[in-house]
Amino acid sequence: MAYQSLRLEYLQIPPVSRAYTTACVLTTAAVQLELITPFQLYFNPELIFRHFQIWRLITNFLFFGPVGFNFLFNMIFLYRYCRMLEEGSFRGRTADFVFMFLFGGLLMTLFGLFVSLVFLGQAFTIMLVYVWSRRNPYVRMNFFGLLNFQAPFLPWVLMGFSLLLGNSIIVDLLGIAVGHIYFFLEDVFPNQPGGARILKTPTILKAIFDTPDDDPNYNPLPEERPGGFAWGEGQRLGG
Repeated sequence: MAYQSLRLEYLQIPPVSRAYTTACVLTTAAVQLELITPFQLYFNPELIFRHFQIWRLITNFLFFGPVGFNFLFNMIFLYRYCRMLEEGSFRGRTADFVFMFLFGGLLMTLFGLFVSLVFLGQAFTIMLVYVWSRRNPYVRMNFFGLLNFQAPFLPWVLMGFSLLLGNSIIVDLLGIAVGHIYFFLEDVFPNQPGGARILKTPTILKAIFDTPDDDPNYNPLPEERPGGFAWGEGQRLGG
Protein backbone atom coordinates (compact mmCIF):
# COMPACT_ATOMS: atom_id res chain seq x y z
CA MET A 1 0.00 0.00 0.00
CA ALA A 2 2.74 2.42 0.95
CA TYR A 3 4.59 1.61 -2.28
CA GLN A 4 1.45 2.16 -4.36
CA SER A 5 0.73 5.49 -2.65
CA LEU A 6 4.30 6.64 -3.17
CA ARG A 7 4.21 5.53 -6.79
CA LEU A 8 0.94 7.36 -7.45
CA GLU A 9 2.27 10.51 -5.76
CA TYR A 10 5.43 10.33 -7.87
CA LEU A 11 3.46 9.89 -11.09
CA GLN A 12 1.32 12.92 -10.25
CA ILE A 13 4.37 15.15 -10.51
CA PRO A 14 4.22 16.85 -13.95
CA PRO A 15 6.58 15.24 -16.48
CA VAL A 16 9.32 17.85 -16.86
CA SER A 17 9.63 18.46 -13.12
CA ARG A 18 9.61 14.71 -12.49
CA ALA A 19 12.26 14.00 -15.10
CA TYR A 20 14.64 16.79 -14.03
CA THR A 21 14.33 16.19 -10.28
CA THR A 22 14.76 12.44 -10.74
CA ALA A 23 17.83 12.95 -12.92
CA CYS A 24 19.39 15.21 -10.26
CA VAL A 25 18.73 12.70 -7.46
CA LEU A 26 20.00 9.72 -9.49
CA THR A 27 23.14 11.61 -10.52
CA THR A 28 23.92 12.45 -6.90
CA ALA A 29 23.21 8.86 -5.86
CA ALA A 30 25.59 7.58 -8.54
CA VAL A 31 28.32 9.88 -7.23
CA GLN A 32 27.66 8.83 -3.62
CA LEU A 33 27.92 5.16 -4.64
CA GLU A 34 31.15 5.99 -6.51
CA LEU A 35 29.77 4.72 -9.79
CA ILE A 36 30.86 8.01 -11.32
CA THR A 37 32.84 11.01 -10.09
CA PRO A 38 32.13 14.75 -10.29
CA PHE A 39 35.16 15.02 -12.58
CA GLN A 40 33.13 13.20 -15.23
CA LEU A 41 30.24 15.64 -14.88
CA TYR A 42 31.54 19.18 -14.51
CA PHE A 43 31.43 21.91 -17.14
CA ASN A 44 34.73 22.13 -18.99
CA PRO A 45 34.69 23.89 -22.39
CA GLU A 46 37.96 22.32 -23.52
CA LEU A 47 36.77 18.78 -22.81
CA ILE A 48 33.41 19.53 -24.43
CA PHE A 49 34.55 21.18 -27.63
CA ARG A 50 37.98 19.61 -28.17
CA HIS A 51 37.41 16.12 -26.78
CA PHE A 52 33.69 15.97 -27.68
CA GLN A 53 32.51 15.09 -24.16
CA ILE A 54 29.13 16.55 -25.04
CA TRP A 55 27.35 15.01 -22.05
CA ARG A 56 28.95 17.64 -19.82
CA LEU A 57 26.57 20.23 -21.31
CA ILE A 58 23.79 18.38 -19.48
CA THR A 59 25.43 16.70 -16.48
CA ASN A 60 26.75 19.95 -15.03
CA PHE A 61 23.09 20.89 -14.40
CA LEU A 62 22.38 17.61 -12.58
CA PHE A 63 24.92 17.53 -9.75
CA PHE A 64 24.37 19.67 -6.65
CA GLY A 65 27.19 18.36 -4.50
CA PRO A 66 27.33 15.53 -1.95
CA VAL A 67 24.28 14.64 0.09
CA GLY A 68 23.92 17.16 2.90
CA PHE A 69 22.07 20.33 3.88
CA ASN A 70 23.03 22.22 0.72
CA PHE A 71 21.88 19.35 -1.51
CA LEU A 72 18.55 18.92 0.30
CA PHE A 73 17.94 22.69 0.33
CA ASN A 74 18.50 22.90 -3.43
CA MET A 75 16.41 19.80 -4.18
CA ILE A 76 13.45 21.10 -2.17
CA PHE A 77 13.49 24.47 -3.92
CA LEU A 78 14.10 22.89 -7.33
CA TYR A 79 11.21 20.45 -6.93
CA ARG A 80 8.85 23.00 -5.41
CA TYR A 81 9.25 25.89 -7.84
CA CYS A 82 9.82 23.79 -10.94
CA ARG A 83 6.57 21.96 -10.19
CA MET A 84 4.62 25.13 -9.42
CA LEU A 85 5.74 26.72 -12.68
CA GLU A 86 4.76 23.64 -14.67
CA GLU A 87 1.40 23.39 -12.91
CA GLY A 88 0.80 27.14 -12.93
CA SER A 89 1.73 29.49 -15.75
CA PHE A 90 2.96 26.59 -17.93
CA ARG A 91 -0.05 24.34 -17.36
CA GLY A 92 -0.93 22.75 -20.69
CA ARG A 93 2.21 24.30 -22.24
CA THR A 94 4.82 21.60 -21.69
CA ALA A 95 6.64 22.48 -24.90
CA ASP A 96 6.99 26.12 -23.77
CA PHE A 97 8.34 24.90 -20.42
CA VAL A 98 10.90 22.68 -22.13
CA PHE A 99 11.86 25.61 -24.34
CA MET A 100 12.44 27.74 -21.24
CA PHE A 101 14.73 24.99 -19.94
CA LEU A 102 16.67 24.98 -23.21
CA PHE A 103 16.85 28.77 -23.43
CA GLY A 104 17.98 29.14 -19.81
CA GLY A 105 20.47 26.29 -20.11
CA LEU A 106 21.97 27.76 -23.28
CA LEU A 107 22.37 31.24 -21.76
CA MET A 108 23.94 29.83 -18.60
CA THR A 109 26.33 27.74 -20.64
CA LEU A 110 27.43 30.82 -22.59
CA PHE A 111 27.86 32.85 -19.40
CA GLY A 112 29.63 29.88 -17.82
CA LEU A 113 32.41 30.30 -20.35
CA PHE A 114 33.32 33.61 -18.71
CA VAL A 115 32.60 33.11 -15.00
CA SER A 116 34.45 29.81 -14.48
CA LEU A 117 31.55 27.91 -12.92
CA VAL A 118 31.81 24.13 -13.11
CA PHE A 119 28.26 23.22 -12.01
CA LEU A 120 25.23 25.27 -13.04
CA GLY A 121 22.37 23.40 -11.36
CA GLN A 122 22.00 25.85 -8.49
CA ALA A 123 21.92 28.80 -10.89
CA PHE A 124 19.22 26.99 -12.87
CA THR A 125 17.16 26.56 -9.69
CA ILE A 126 17.45 30.29 -8.96
CA MET A 127 16.29 31.02 -12.50
CA LEU A 128 13.14 28.95 -11.92
CA VAL A 129 12.52 30.68 -8.59
CA TYR A 130 13.00 34.09 -10.22
CA VAL A 131 10.51 33.42 -13.04
CA TRP A 132 7.93 32.06 -10.60
CA SER A 133 8.40 34.99 -8.22
CA ARG A 134 7.93 37.59 -10.96
CA ARG A 135 4.77 35.87 -12.18
CA ASN A 136 3.33 35.76 -8.65
CA PRO A 137 4.17 39.26 -7.36
CA TYR A 138 1.38 39.43 -4.76
CA VAL A 139 2.24 36.26 -2.85
CA ARG A 140 3.56 36.91 0.66
CA MET A 141 6.51 34.75 1.68
CA ASN A 142 7.84 33.70 5.06
CA PHE A 143 11.46 32.56 5.26
CA PHE A 144 12.44 30.42 8.27
CA GLY A 145 9.76 32.27 10.25
CA LEU A 146 12.08 35.30 10.38
CA LEU A 147 11.44 37.33 7.24
CA ASN A 148 8.16 38.35 5.63
CA PHE A 149 8.26 39.71 2.11
CA GLN A 150 6.53 39.52 -1.26
CA ALA A 151 7.51 36.87 -3.77
CA PRO A 152 9.68 39.02 -6.11
CA PHE A 153 12.20 39.42 -3.29
CA LEU A 154 12.63 35.64 -2.84
CA PRO A 155 15.63 35.21 -5.21
CA TRP A 156 17.45 38.03 -3.42
CA VAL A 157 16.67 36.53 -0.01
CA LEU A 158 18.09 33.22 -1.21
CA MET A 159 21.20 35.01 -2.44
CA GLY A 160 21.63 36.61 0.99
CA PHE A 161 21.19 33.20 2.60
CA SER A 162 23.91 31.79 0.34
CA LEU A 163 26.16 34.64 1.39
CA LEU A 164 25.54 33.82 5.07
CA LEU A 165 26.50 30.20 4.39
CA GLY A 166 29.77 31.35 2.87
CA ASN A 167 28.86 30.38 -0.70
CA SER A 168 29.70 32.40 -3.78
CA ILE A 169 26.85 34.63 -4.91
CA ILE A 170 28.03 34.48 -8.53
CA VAL A 171 25.84 31.40 -8.97
CA ASP A 172 22.78 33.22 -7.62
CA LEU A 173 23.47 36.33 -9.70
CA LEU A 174 23.76 34.20 -12.83
CA GLY A 175 20.41 32.54 -12.13
CA ILE A 176 18.75 35.90 -11.45
CA ALA A 177 20.23 37.42 -14.62
CA VAL A 178 19.10 34.56 -16.88
CA GLY A 179 15.69 34.45 -15.19
CA HIS A 180 15.26 38.18 -15.74
CA ILE A 181 16.25 37.94 -19.40
CA TYR A 182 13.67 35.21 -19.96
CA PHE A 183 10.97 37.04 -18.00
CA PHE A 184 11.63 40.30 -19.87
CA LEU A 185 11.60 38.69 -23.32
CA GLU A 186 8.55 36.51 -22.59
CA ASP A 187 6.36 38.63 -20.30
CA VAL A 188 7.43 42.27 -20.55
CA PHE A 189 8.78 43.17 -23.98
CA PRO A 190 5.87 41.68 -26.03
CA ASN A 191 3.47 43.96 -24.11
CA GLN A 192 5.49 47.14 -24.66
CA PRO A 193 4.64 49.63 -27.43
CA GLY A 194 6.44 48.37 -30.50
CA GLY A 195 7.37 45.16 -28.70
CA ALA A 196 7.21 41.69 -30.17
CA ARG A 197 7.44 38.11 -29.00
CA ILE A 198 11.03 37.09 -29.62
CA LEU A 199 10.96 33.72 -27.89
CA LYS A 200 8.91 31.28 -29.94
CA THR A 201 8.76 27.61 -29.09
CA PRO A 202 9.83 25.50 -32.08
CA THR A 203 7.06 23.51 -33.72
CA ILE A 204 8.93 20.26 -33.20
CA LEU A 205 8.83 20.74 -29.42
CA LYS A 206 5.09 21.40 -29.55
CA ALA A 207 4.58 18.25 -31.60
CA ILE A 208 6.55 16.18 -29.09
CA PHE A 209 5.42 17.55 -25.75
CA ASP A 210 2.02 19.25 -26.04
CA THR A 211 -1.04 17.06 -25.60
CA PRO A 212 -4.61 18.18 -26.34
CA ASP A 213 -6.26 16.72 -23.25
CA ASP A 214 -5.50 17.20 -19.57
CA ASP A 215 -5.20 14.17 -17.31
CA PRO A 216 -8.47 14.05 -15.27
CA ASN A 217 -6.59 12.45 -12.36
CA TYR A 218 -3.96 15.20 -12.23
CA ASN A 219 -3.59 16.72 -8.76
CA PRO A 220 -1.57 19.98 -8.84
CA LEU A 221 0.13 21.48 -5.83
CA PRO A 222 -1.83 24.36 -4.26
CA GLU A 223 -0.12 27.49 -5.49
CA GLU A 224 -1.54 29.32 -2.47
CA ARG A 225 1.31 27.74 -0.48
CA PRO A 226 4.36 28.50 -2.63
CA GLY A 227 6.95 27.82 0.04
CA GLY A 228 5.39 24.64 1.28
CA PHE A 229 8.00 24.27 4.00
CA ALA A 230 8.81 26.10 7.23
CA TRP A 231 11.33 28.34 5.48
CA GLY A 232 9.24 29.37 2.51
CA GLU A 233 5.54 29.40 3.21
CA GLY A 234 3.40 32.09 1.65
CA GLN A 235 -0.08 33.26 0.90
CA ARG A 236 -1.68 35.70 -1.49
CA LEU A 237 -2.40 39.19 -0.31
CA GLY A 238 -5.96 39.52 0.85
CA GLY A 239 -6.19 35.75 1.41
